[in-house]
Amino acid sequence: MIRNSPFLTDGTPMPTMYWLVDPQLNRRIGTIEAQGGVNRSESEIGLDVLAAVHDRYRDARDAQIPDGYLGPRPSGGVGGTRIGVKCLHTHYAWFLAGGDDPVGQWVEHELKQFDGVRLGGTHG
Repeated sequence: MIRNSPFLTDGTPMPTMYWLVDPQLNRRIGTIEAQGGVNRSESEIGLDVLAAVHDRYRDARDAQIPDGYLGPRPSGGVGGTRIGVKCLHTHYAWFLAGGDDPVGQWVEHELKQFDGVRLGGTHG
């Protein structure tokens, strides 16, 4: 996982603070997403809780912007979204970085289930 600056080198706002770089982990989470994980996580966690998650993320990211900065700013919360879940990868990356993110925690639980099913299937 890497931590991004709130701006790209050319000054373009970058809403995603943390990014997963492990290809295997990305594939595993992609499988969870393909199996409806975005909608399931959103439904299980709730939009009110998610709104607070996005607020905390935005506040943490914006705290990296120097006082008095007048240019364009990154928008939204986790993954640049304002409502619901856009991407399980970005939530999990923030969770791994120590963020208070129940979606990231949900993903970790799902990864354990995913691995248990896969391992259970290979050991018969």
